[in-house]
Amino acid sequence: MQAFLEPLKELADYQEIVSSRRKKTGFLQIAGCVNSQKIHLAKALSDGFEYRVIVFSSEEKAKQAYEEYKMLEENTFLYPAKDLLFYHADIKGAALTGKRMEVLKKLTEKKNREPVTVITTADAFLDGLPSKEKLWESRIEIEAGAVIDFQKLQEELVHLGYERESQIEGPGQFAVRGGILDVYPLTEEIPVRIELWGDEVESIRSFDILSQRSIEKLESITVYPATEFVLSEEQIRMGIARLEKEAVKQEKIFRDAHQPEEAHRIATQVSELKEQLLEFQSKANLEGYIRYFYENTVTMPELLADMAGRSLVFYIDEPARVKEQADAIELEFRESMEQRARKGYVLPGQMNILYSGEQVAATLEKNAVVTLATMETKYGYFRTEKHVDIAARNIAPYNNSFESLVKDLKKYKKSGYRVLLLSGSRTRARRLAEDLRNAEDGGAGLTAVYTEDPMREVQPGEILTYYGHVNKGFEYPWLKFVVLSESDIFGSEKRKKKKKKLYQGQKINDFNDLKIGDYVVHETHGLGIYKGIEKVEVENIVKDYLKIEYRDGGNLYILATGLDVIQKYASADAAKKPKLNKLGGKEWEHTKTKVRSAVSAVAKDLVELYAVRQQSEGYAFGKDTVWQREFEEMFPFEETEDQLSAIADTKADMESHRIMDRLICGDVGYGKTEIAIRAAFKAVQEGKQVVYLVPTTILAQQHYNTFVQRMKDFPVNIALMSRFRTPSEIKKTVKDLEKGMVDIVIGTHRVLSADVKFKDLGLLIIDEEQRFGVAHKEKIKKLKENVDVLTLTATPIPRTLHMSLIGIRDMSVLEEAPNDRLPIQTFVCEYNDELVREAIVREMARGGQVYYVYNRVNNIADIAAQIAKLVPEANVAYAHGQMKEHELERIMFDFINGEIDVLVSTTIIETGLDISNVNTMIIHDSDNLGLSQLYQLRGRVGRSNRNAYAFLMYKRDKMLKEVAEKRLAAIKEFTDLGSGFKIAMRDLEIRGAGNLLGMSQHGHMEAVGYDLYCKMLNEAVQNLKGIHTTVDFTTVIDLDVDAYIPAEYIVNETQKLDIYKRIAGIETLKERDEMKDELLDRFGNIPKAVDNLLRIALIRMAAHALDMTEIKGKNGRITFNFRPDAAIDPLKIPAFLKKHGEEMSFTAYGNPFFTYKYKKTGLVETDAELLMGKTEELLEEMKELVLEKLPAQEN
Repeated sequence: MQAFLEPLKELADYQEIVSSRRKKTGFLQIAGCVNSQKIHLAKALSDGFEYRVIVFSSEEKAKQAYEEYKMLEENTFLYPAKDLLFYHADIKGAALTGKRMEVLKKLTEKKNREPVTVITTADAFLDGLPSKEKLWESRIEIEAGAVIDFQKLQEELVHLGYERESQIEGPGQFAVRGGILDVYPLTEEIPVRIELWGDEVESIRSFDILSQRSIEKLESITVYPATEFVLSEEQIRMGIARLEKEAVKQEKIFRDAHQPEEAHRIATQVSELKEQLLEFQSKANLEGYIRYFYENTVTMPELLADMAGRSLVFYIDEPARVKEQADAIELEFRESMEQRARKGYVLPGQMNILYSGEQVAATLEKNAVVTLATMETKYGYFRTEKHVDIAARNIAPYNNSFESLVKDLKKYKKSGYRVLLLSGSRTRARRLAEDLRNAEDGGAGLTAVYTEDPMREVQPGEILTYYGHVNKGFEYPWLKFVVLSESDIFGSEKRKKKKKKLYQGQKINDFNDLKIGDYVVHETHGLGIYKGIEKVEVENIVKDYLKIEYRDGGNLYILATGLDVIQKYASADAAKKPKLNKLGGKEWEHTKTKVRSAVSAVAKDLVELYAVRQQSEGYAFGKDTVWQREFEEMFPFEETEDQLSAIADTKADMESHRIMDRLICGDVGYGKTEIAIRAAFKAVQEGKQVVYLVPTTILAQQHYNTFVQRMKDFPVNIALMSRFRTPSEIKKTVKDLEKGMVDIVIGTHRVLSADVKFKDLGLLIIDEEQRFGVAHKEKIKKLKENVDVLTLTATPIPRTLHMSLIGIRDMSVLEEAPNDRLPIQTFVCEYNDELVREAIVREMARGGQVYYVYNRVNNIADIAAQIAKLVPEANVAYAHGQMKEHELERIMFDFINGEIDVLVSTTIIETGLDISNVNTMIIHDSDNLGLSQLYQLRGRVGRSNRNAYAFLMYKRDKMLKEVAEKRLAAIKEFTDLGSGFKIAMRDLEIRGAGNLLGMSQHGHMEAVGYDLYCKMLNEAVQNLKGIHTTVDFTTVIDLDVDAYIPAEYIVNETQKLDIYKRIAGIETLKERDEMKDELLDRFGNIPKAVDNLLRIALIRMAAHALDMTEIKGKNGRITFNFRPDAAIDPLKIPAFLKKHGEEMSFTAYGNPFFTYKYKKTGLVETDAELLMGKTEELLEEMKELVLEKLPAQEN
């Protein structure tokens, strides 16, 4: 953009800079640079270079610069540093490797002459990378129409570090089904499906990971490795030999020094590594040993120079800071490695993985380097050959004062300055120009112009507004050139980011996770154990049956097509084994009757409550005011879609005459509090008072801080009532509340005391309602009578329940995670003191705090003492649920205020505290915790825009390899929101359901399993509302045709079950066609037996609608059995029978049924086709028999 860059050309030194830079090597030091202006200068000086690299000293600076530079240059990438210290964790998340590979991919695939910019930090240069040739070699390119060796392709993928799964859930995995290969390359946004016909690639399509359906066709795909180093067999062999040689040497040294423990550590470490490489083919944590396998790695600058030739320039931001940062990392790494080597945790060859800053600087010297600094420094790696001073200045922010902006602009205009105003949106830029032209006192001749023309230059004395972004405005006094950003004028703006739909809170499709041995509930037979799918052949007809085992050895076989009558049994207490039912016994009927009456009682309460609320009149608030809008604009983050709709719904409730009673559920940190804050602000503006009720003193303190912070610019009086306040302060608050001097009061149940009276209460906000006792709930009810209520809860409410309560309770569900949450880097590793020490020291070095989770109260104090000994400089405290409440509160209070560095605690921290300064969590014996607990615990860190770490430690005792493997795999899944996340969600949801409906319902939920309970509740609510539902009955279709999913079509049993379940649920032609498309897409051509299944699903729907209980087709006769109360008109039957003559007969007593006879041909396939066709035809004709006045109830 010319207006932005042109003025620089007038700098006296500019030409000189350009010519010195043309030499393509050498150093140039530019001093007098300030924040955003460095980016501006780097952009201006980059012409003629294809590769530009900007190096910062810290990750935060690099991220900020990346946001700015992206506005100027499309092809900009952020290259993150690797976590060098935790190289040897057993399992690491793939997110970081993915980001790094993406940059390497972009660099290798760069088109000719197109510029590319990489923004990175000093520490990203310190680790080694494979050479350019290696990168080229280790890619797999696949084109549509090409002929490939399928087996070899799978082996290559494993070789590149991809893991084989039955179904893809995240990056770095692949799956094979027949001739279809799904792969999720680390460098792609979405996975890819490759379909083969013989050895030829028939098509390549991208697909959606949740629905597993294709999105679009691709011509070709390049798969980059899932690890930075790809090792050949030869390299692995040589590497192991080197390792063993060194280990023997090291072991001897330790033994001679009488250190048997250390010697043993070295030996086991190497033998385990060898086993892992040769037996398991797993290359998970080789990076720490890379020197043994890879002789010659290169640094990032060398790799770039190799790719770019001479067309490469490096910009080093604040070289002194960069050197400092590199030195600090080197020192930290060296110290920690020496510590580890002394204890036998690492081999000497692992200590030199890093390049030193000096080495990297030496590789930089061969290229053009420009250092940008505020002050001239002698300190840094580089001798400067040329020094230039630019004297740029930062602009003081205007903090929303438009007048002072206009005043300054007049001054600039008078002096003949060129002014450029940048705005993050085109409409705002246009509006800004208009506002300036119409400014008070006639604009005093401010000529502000909005332009979209990138070639236009600013004239002296002119003000130009344009679309763009810099973080902080700057001026070049010598050039009389000023750049102002919107954030200088209106305060730091909210970062609006691209909307990216994140993980859609996917609820479990009940069968995805059904494994042999799981408990299932059959609606008519009760609780049994699932024993797998068995194929049964009767008279040449093959069908799949599910086998369920009951008490006393009873077995039940159900046709796999009738899957909708069974559900996986789920209850809140997963550890408790439920009692099995007996086949043919009466107990299950009793249980169901009991639960049904309990459910209808709940439904009745709910419906009555709703009716009462509908009739009563509440206070109707007015529409949003200007203040409200201004207040909402100041929210520093971007709202998620869910949040926006919840806010809109809440306001609509407040503005209506009905009394609001809205429930907002969402995970901690998903922005529930902000919704409450906005509602409270709305209420306060109309002179109403607000009560914010929280369960604990700590939460009260936290919310109080948040409220005060958010409302500091507005005349709102906020008070806190909790144990942290003195009696006199509380007395004053009570008085002020009665007089109406306090607008918002935040507090624990103290607010409910009899002495607290309000002048005009308008809104009650309840946080975590389920944690209040019964007595408190009664008091809350009294408060609630005619006041708007907003309830917040962090336990997610199940989708099924949400649907059935939709007309009774107003709910908003927040499922979308906020944007700038960074993924939590999760490491799984065996417990070792060194690692714990490092993790803590490192978190403290960046000013953060640490959670250390230890789940045994009896010796928690010893563990805290042990950590204090490990890290003497840290302030360590411990907390657990059995402490006195005051004591616990004090500790938590100190922790929130940052006075404690490490908090050793039991799992009590999983409930609701949100401390954004805690970004490292260490979990001791993580293998003893359930997945949902781990998930919730892990959610306690990573609440800010810093990288967060979670270390899951386990004790390494030589337990069975396999068990350990399995456990780690489960935890591994959970590192990248995989299925572990779904299971955790499920657990939480069941808890949420219990909380929502009251504890008394827990027992009933346990009795019939959660899914069936929800189904019953839904029916009860519908009946009470007057929506008639018929008693549900099942329709069995038993026709003599092959209808099953062949084993070779879908190999994986869970996927097969899932498809059976979904075929059983098909209701319309459209759904059947969609299912066909999906099967074709995911598994290839549809076999006849599967096509029959799909037809039978529709036959079942039609029969169900006609009140039939069974259709049987065997040996040339088809019987259609009806329910006794079927809605069939008896008067129409004779005509129907006459129409079909001899072939059709009707039996009316008991359960009425029609029998139809036809001649078989004797050819199996033709007969099957005939049978299906006849059945479909007759069902169509029988629709005429339905009673006119009562339309059939489909349910």
